[in-house]
Amino acid sequence: MKDFLNKYYQNHALVYKIILFIVTTVTIVYLFPKGGQFKYNIQKGKPWQYENLYAPFDFAILKTDEDIQKEIEEIEANKKLFFTIDEDVVKEVEEQYNSKILMIQEDSAASGLGKSRIKTFGLKFLEIVYKTGFLNKSDNDKVLKNTIITLRRGNEAEDILSDNLFTTEMLVPAIQKYFENTRYEKLEQSFTTLFFDILEPNIFYDEEFTQKVIDEEIKGITVNKGLVTENERIIAKGDVVEGSKYEILISLKSEYDSQLWSKSNYNWIVFGYTILVALVLLMLMLFLHRYRKSIWENNTKLTFIFFNILLIVFLVTIVQKYWVNYIYVVPVIILPIIFKAFFDARLGLFAHVVTVLILGFIVPNSFEFIFLQIIAGIVTILTVSELHRRANLFFSIIKITGVYMLSYLAFSIIQEGNAQELKWGYFVLFALNGVLSFLSLFLILIYEKTFNLVSDVSLLELSNTNSKLLRELNEKAPGTFQHSMQVANLAEASANEIGANAMLVRTGALYHDIGKMVNPMYFIENQTTSVNPHNELPPNDSATIIIDHVLKGIEIAKKNRLPDRIIDFIRTHHGTTMVYYFYRKQNDITPDQVDPKDYTYPGPIPFSKETAILMMCDACEAASKSIKDPTAILIDDLVEKIINGQMSKGQYMNSDITFKEIQTIKKVIKKKLNNIYHLRIEYPE
Repeated sequence: MKDFLNKYYQNHALVYKIILFIVTTVTIVYLFPKGGQFKYNIQKGKPWQYENLYAPFDFAILKTDEDIQKEIEEIEANKKLFFTIDEDVVKEVEEQYNSKILMIQEDSAASGLGKSRIKTFGLKFLEIVYKTGFLNKSDNDKVLKNTIITLRRGNEAEDILSDNLFTTEMLVPAIQKYFENTRYEKLEQSFTTLFFDILEPNIFYDEEFTQKVIDEEIKGITVNKGLVTENERIIAKGDVVEGSKYEILISLKSEYDSQLWSKSNYNWIVFGYTILVALVLLMLMLFLHRYRKSIWENNTKLTFIFFNILLIVFLVTIVQKYWVNYIYVVPVIILPIIFKAFFDARLGLFAHVVTVLILGFIVPNSFEFIFLQIIAGIVTILTVSELHRRANLFFSIIKITGVYMLSYLAFSIIQEGNAQELKWGYFVLFALNGVLSFLSLFLILIYEKTFNLVSDVSLLELSNTNSKLLRELNEKAPGTFQHSMQVANLAEASANEIGANAMLVRTGALYHDIGKMVNPMYFIENQTTSVNPHNELPPNDSATIIIDHVLKGIEIAKKNRLPDRIIDFIRTHHGTTMVYYFYRKQNDITPDQVDPKDYTYPGPIPFSKETAILMMCDACEAASKSIKDPTAILIDDLVEKIINGQMSKGQYMNSDITFKEIQTIKKVIKKKLNNIYHLRIEYPE
């Protein structure tokens, strides 16, 4: 057991990577829809590249979504309207009529008309109205002229012509016609007032029942429109995949998927998916192991990469499951934007391609999806830069959205044979995709705090010389602050010349000497008088103070929560070089009794182009101060001597920098130092 624990502690980083790999693979496979993959790739508008295809079994030809939608629209256009009759309304109206007719009877008594006859005459009109039916005024707009509607009385239904129903507008003409040429014509106005006062609609639109009938008819729509029998030829090699052939192929694919699912092959399907996803993720891990060693060895960064891949797969899977028509709204290009911001373009593109390959298993029209996303990812890598400048990201996303739209346009023309069948809604989806891509800035901010990573946005904040730590450096060690500013300018110019991360190296240069704040007067750039405290110390103590500024700088940086990428510049800017002045001084005092290790910086040596650039610029700028009467020739010789000396001591072995880039950096440093000292080339007389 003890041996097992020892081995675990020795290899815990590798164990974590294996667990991370397994968990990510299992999670992705779990998110996948569980179904087989049709072995033929159906591309509408393209020739059939496979052998002649015959039906392996009987299956139905499925209607397209457009066909079903047309049937639904036809049902809704020809829907039958249902109305209900409220029998209680007639009783209430008759009661009101009986109570209010008395006034008309009394007024007409002098005319010699019988009261009972007046009452009966008016009552017959009510019977006429309610026998036909009085339509609710708010339902008038639902009834078209001269159409058949259905009246429901309990469980009975009756079809009538809509024009036969009484409406409020029809009452006055109907009353006039009823009283015309009768002995009661003089009472027309009184009855009109009475009828308008007591008449209430008894027919109401039954929206719930109408919709229920429509829903039942829609449910009754069959999804099939034909049958293909076993061994019937579906398509021949070379035939164009279009029209009915395309519909039959899609139907075969759907039937194949459903049959495969019904055969209880779940475990085999999951096993196949697991192998494919594991292979894809393994390629990513091998890439990191071989070409991004620093990321491979950092489990936090590795977790960050796998987490983002998993997040994109999760989002696409959810949208594909519930809102498949909006699959292109998911901003997949956020992945390369984020990876380029925190790492580099090559890793961003590789991870993006790996993720898109995984998504190809689950999305419809996988070839089209993969093509669009890979092209968009390439454009993202080529255009997105300097995220701290928001305008750059804005214009980059406009270009990416344009590429999406152009690629979709090309695919649509190929598949349909013309541009008339374009689905303009897709262009809206691509625009929404572009808008959502701006979330990358928000995610970058969260990831910086969560995973302690550094992007251009945070580098811009850190490089502000009014920040708390740099103000403190300026107050306690003003000479060191000025030296750091000069080194930052040299390093930034050098990085720009060779294509390195200029913002990173500039920020690292500003903080590389913050350890000198602890004992500022022991460093010559901060000594304002001729008094040098090193004159009072033995050489080994002086060397310890000088070397300690690296360790003190790391402590201060961690205390102020500077990112690890900035601390790397503090740790490596002297590499494993020696404090040679004090080493020689001690050697003169005690010859052959000096241990070089006591006068050597702890390192490590630079392990990136940026940290190597800082080492060169720092040493050259500091040494240039020792030239009493600087000339262009002296500066050139100094730069060559210092950088060649660092090379001979193997300080750049791990920094992945070429001889050509080193020569370019030398030229930049020489030119900048000449400008600092206002030197010109001395021409012969």
